[in-house]
Amino acid sequence: MFPGNRREMPIRISRGELTGALGDSVTVLPVVVAVAALTELALARLLLGFAVFQVAWGVHYGLPVSVEPMKALAALVIAGGLGSAELAVAGLLAGAVLLLIGATDTLSRVEWFIGRPVVRGVQLAVGLVLLEAGVELSLDGPVYALAALAVVVGSVAVGRRRVSALLVLALGVGIAVATAGLPSPVVPTVGVTLPSRAGLSADAAGATVAQLAMTVGNAAVATSLLLTDYYDADVSPDDLATSMGAMNLLAVPFGALPMCHGSGGVTGKYAFGARTAGSNLILGVLFGLAALVGVGIVAAFPIAMLGVILAVVGIELCRAGVDTSDRPLAVVVGAVGLVSNVGVAFLVGVVVHRVLSYRRPETASS
Repeated sequence: MFPGNRREMPIRISRGELTGALGDSVTVLPVVVAVAALTELALARLLLGFAVFQVAWGVHYGLPVSVEPMKALAALVIAGGLGSAELAVAGLLAGAVLLLIGATDTLSRVEWFIGRPVVRGVQLAVGLVLLEAGVELSLDGPVYALAALAVVVGSVAVGRRRVSALLVLALGVGIAVATAGLPSPVVPTVGVTLPSRAGLSADAAGATVAQLAMTVGNAAVATSLLLTDYYDADVSPDDLATSMGAMNLLAVPFGALPMCHGSGGVTGKYAFGARTAGSNLILGVLFGLAALVGVGIVAAFPIAMLGVILAVVGIELCRAGVDTSDRPLAVVVGAVGLVSNVGVAFLVGVVVHRVLSYRRPETASS
């Protein structure tokens, strides 16, 4: 047991904390590996970002808080809709806005203005983008894709749907090691790199507002509620917004992926046994170790299996995206995001939601 922390809750290292850490990794590793394999971003730096802030926020909050990729931005860079410079700009913009919202305690008003159905619609759009990219990548190697699909179907059949992507990832790592051999540990280089002017684009701005819609609803409000439900903790959405803003402003210049808290990771930690911030310390160490050996594995990872992983993650986001009382609006936002771009879909959704809310006030909080 470690000394107390901000919440004056003990930090324990136990089997439950270890399994809880693995439950949270489901929300991180599939997306991070995909980003590293399909873009020029360095896996080691991505993993180090998650390692540092798993530990930092675990100690700060004294709770099993999650640190996840900003999925809208990750999906767009995976699908080729954003370049690496645009991703960095979007991450910094999102960080600045979140820090401002949190510092001024205005997140609840932002959430009300955006509307929960629009948040769900953006989730659906991101899910569809990932699903489309996953299907295209899976065609790269039908045999590997079928093997991965068999793992997914088997996981669902035995009631382990949530860990199916992680199991496929483990299978792909096994194949990569068998193909290329065990990688030698390499200490990653760390340095500050500011994005170029090429990152200042309309696509980066649109991706930022779409990500903020998801972050406000899922990473701030929903996470705050879950921390209360699971751990009887009083962590406000504005507090979470502030920490997410600071995290991205500090981490993105070092080559980290834009990150957020998330209800999915908190649920994963709790469902798999985490009850203290010990799970954050364990996961931080595991991510740090993975950063030392992950580069060689990613280079040999079967792309078709990566496609199946992305498809699974996309389907999960789609499931969440249609979980709203105003499903037609969410579907419209999702469809616009797929055929146009997620930023345009967000703006269309907000306009439609405000019009509907004006005509039918009861829809404003649906």
